[in-house]
Amino acid sequence: MENLGRGVIAVRSNSTDVYVGWRMLATDPSDAAFNLYRSTGGLPAVKLNAAPLSTSADFVDATADPLEANAYFVRPLIAGVEQAASASYTLPANAPVQQYLPIPLQRPAGGTATCGTSSSAYTYNANDGSAGDLDGDGQFEIVLKWDPSNSQDNANSGCTGPTILDAYKLDGALLWRINLGPNIRSGAHYTQFMVYDLDGDGRAEVVVKTADGTVDGLGNVIGDGTARWASNAGYILTGPEYLTVFDGKTGAALATTAYLPPRGVVSAWGDSYGNRVDRFLAGVAYLDGVHPSVVMARGYYTRATLAAWDWRNGQLTLRWFFDSKDPAHPGNLAYEGQGYHALSVGDADGDGKDEILYGAAVIDHDGTGLFSTGFGHGDALHVSRFDPDNPDLLVYGVHELNWITPATCLTWPLPLYGTTLYNARTGALVMSTDKCVKRDAGRGVAAALDPNNPGANFWGGTQPGGLVDLAGARVGNAPNSTNFAMWWDGSLLRNLEDGVSIRKYDLATATNTTLLSCAECSSNNGTKSTPVLTADLFGDWREEVVWRTADNLSLRIYTTTIPASNRFYTFLQDPQYRLALVWQNVAYNQPPWPSFYVGPGMAPPPKPNIVYPATISGSITAKSGTSNARVWTIGVTNTGTAPANAAQIQSFSLIQTFGAACTPVVTSPAAFPIALGDIAPGTTATASVTIDFSSCASLARFKATVPLSAMDSAATSLLIANNQYR
Repeated sequence: MENLGRGVIAVRSNSTDVYVGWRMLATDPSDAAFNLYRSTGGLPAVKLNAAPLSTSADFVDATADPLEANAYFVRPLIAGVEQAASASYTLPANAPVQQYLPIPLQRPAGGTATCGTSSSAYTYNANDGSAGDLDGDGQFEIVLKWDPSNSQDNANSGCTGPTILDAYKLDGALLWRINLGPNIRSGAHYTQFMVYDLDGDGRAEVVVKTADGTVDGLGNVIGDGTARWASNAGYILTGPEYLTVFDGKTGAALATTAYLPPRGVVSAWGDSYGNRVDRFLAGVAYLDGVHPSVVMARGYYTRATLAAWDWRNGQLTLRWFFDSKDPAHPGNLAYEGQGYHALSVGDADGDGKDEILYGAAVIDHDGTGLFSTGFGHGDALHVSRFDPDNPDLLVYGVHELNWITPATCLTWPLPLYGTTLYNARTGALVMSTDKCVKRDAGRGVAAALDPNNPGANFWGGTQPGGLVDLAGARVGNAPNSTNFAMWWDGSLLRNLEDGVSIRKYDLATATNTTLLSCAECSSNNGTKSTPVLTADLFGDWREEVVWRTADNLSLRIYTTTIPASNRFYTFLQDPQYRLALVWQNVAYNQPPWPSFYVGPGMAPPPKPNIVYPATISGSITAKSGTSNARVWTIGVTNTGTAPANAAQIQSFSLIQTFGAACTPVVTSPAAFPIALGDIAPGTTATASVTIDFSSCASLARFKATVPLSAMDSAATSLLIANNQYR
């Protein structure tokens, strides 16, 4: 997984206080503690905590001078030893009281789209987003989709303007712009953009379906830039279809291949006018348990296809292809009509390799069908360990049964339900509601809302209606929000995000308390009212929400300022949750879920086995010179697969452990850190420290402590060299 730093964030929560949060990492010991430091106006940093911080990963600073710039950083304490400092987060002087980071946007100019003899004017709205380290600096960037105002659902005709993808650093710097061009129709089901480091080089790629006229971030045109394949009705049912891997740093097209499968005969997908043929889904999965692959899917109402691709060493290769109509595998027909307007990724069968949870069916890591439940197509999908007493992932979904009659349902080969909860390993039905109810259940949510009973709750059905538990029993009234859920207020219960508000639901009184609302913001995707993104982007374990402002001139990343009394490692280092951020922009956006249970009765989360792209270590490689100018050479080696950019030696200290007391003095460099530059994988950079040992006897011995870092402290190491002679 990507190198992650401490993600320190600081915002003014009121006129006197600054809320500061940071990440606990999965690689930290469970008893790790932290010291928090603040530098005011560029002065030396002072420690803010009287005792090590060990019960939460946040702090309220009531002593900061808001008229000065305040830079915050943390140092972990491992076995009582202070480690390398995190990157600093600077709250500027005279910062306003606000709990969000603004990201200025460069809104594209609108225009008029032409489709044969028809045309349609459009402007642009900021739409779905994703996050990834695009340039290898150890910090997330945002990839944002610009949606033209005339975008369409597949069921509707109409000419659309082109979809645009932008990459922004958190300060608003635009890294690149990709225009998907006139031959990719705009709408929620057409463009699913995958942002992830697929080849382990420390920088995320962007993978998306392209066509003739797509323009990459360097201005290069893919295919025939003059081709126009849209019909008068706006559908694009002819012309070549491509899959392209783009460089995350520059937006340059790195590789383009034919999209699999081609559309072929349009009517073979379930209609002849172009609705079902162009229903696309996508995700990233660790199909071999070690390396990520991108999975691009087409179709779910009838025919269902998935193509898994590997991006390795500059080559895009097909890993496997699943087709419900594969004549060589007639059993695949059972997977038709089971996909949702979303998918999820997780280790469904516990073999250490990811499966694709394709709605009411599961595709195994090797591209074969694991099982199909036969419950049918639906809209909303939630996958996690919802039951703390069950080690398996569970899958909650809602179904479209508006086509049935009671007679049809009673004679159908399998029971039909409006909502289902099934076991992701076995396909066994755990709970259901709305048996044979003729209804399109378009919304459904899972979330732990009951503080007195472990396990998730579910709502979206009508019989029995309300909020149900793991057994399908009604436990109370359902919230009036059936949209996103997120962890915000510090409790283990999930809060509800809908539109541009976050609310806490009280099951006992069936009332909502608004925790956050943004009057200047707008939600996305029409009646779906979804955010740009929800994700644990920085700070402690709780999640941030990204909304666009109504004028489309900026994004706002909101972070909680409610002090926590608990902690565990960042969700970003749970593989299922991290991959959920990749697919969150797909079709009908769904909130991310971790692979472990979070809620009342929660056990400590299991530790993932993480391998970082950039991994640094240090050693003292040589000593030379006289006692009053002794030169110690320090080597820093990158043992990872990605460049350790902006590596540095943060500081150098000596503690005498043997011999008559003396005071060695570092005479060079005059100040730390020592910049080492970028260290390529498998190579070592060196730097020297000159020490005056003239007051020390030749037999004196010392412990040297040397904190090392790279990628803005996303990669750190602590060199401790014991029993060192001068």
